[in-house]
Amino acid sequence: MRILCLIAVAVLAACSSQGSVAPTASAPQPAAATTHPDFSGFWNLDTKTPRDPALMALVPANTAFMDDTGPVEFPAGNYGGLIPTPAAQAAIKKWNPRDQLKPENACRPPSIVYALQGPFPIELFQSDVFIIMKLEYYDLVRIIFLDGRKPETDFPHSMTGFSSGHWEGSTLVVETTHLEAATLTNNGLDHSENIKVVERFRLSPDGKVLMVTQEYEDPAMIENRGVRFIAWRKQAGQHVYPYECDPGFAGNYKAGK
Repeated sequence: MRILCLIAVAVLAACSSQGSVAPTASAPQPAAATTHPDFSGFWNLDTKTPRDPALMALVPANTAFMDDTGPVEFPAGNYGGLIPTPAAQAAIKKWNPRDQLKPENACRPPSIVYALQGPFPIELFQSDVFIIMKLEYYDLVRIIFLDGRKPETDFPHSMTGFSSGHWEGSTLVVETTHLEAATLTNNGLDHSENIKVVERFRLSPDGKVLMVTQEYEDPAMIENRGVRFIAWRKQAGQHVYPYECDPGFAGNYKAGK
């Protein structure tokens, strides 16, 4: 009995002493995951959306605004404010628009520099690691990496290049390199394979419009910088369909049919 009493007293003493001991610090909690806007969905070109002031404010000086988004095209000799270098001017003099109508060229896609502003929809699939962008125009598919990876030393040039993106608040900033040389304005002025493209994507406040500024820097071909503003409106229940380019169809234009 004496032993049981001593145990009981010891337990009570331990319990009462716990109230005076400082509480043990809890383990650090993981930081809450950052939520970014979701660009997923089908987006149709919207040429009526005005330029976004927040995006345009980030465009550096000495940048020409190229107002040819959609079906509009610059006439011969007009490059939307871009200043061709002597090398570009020499290439322009040799350019023949009928060459584009040859069967071997009719289904050759442009790079994203010209393709993204065309009057065709895009569809986006977004994860934390990358964004897949499907363009209806020429069935082009882009991968925008979000994990900080860099292109390998032997990464090939293509019409979609290598795109790496990061978030600055609610704006996605994408830098693209490794683009094949292709048209800039579809009237003789091309960009080189060393062009650097910087894009800034953001949603409108209501989430219904996706907007982007697409900036170009290519000292080999243009003496200044260029930028296009492009906007798309979201449409539910839609998908991008195959472009199904037919090289024989271009022959009708060449023949004047």
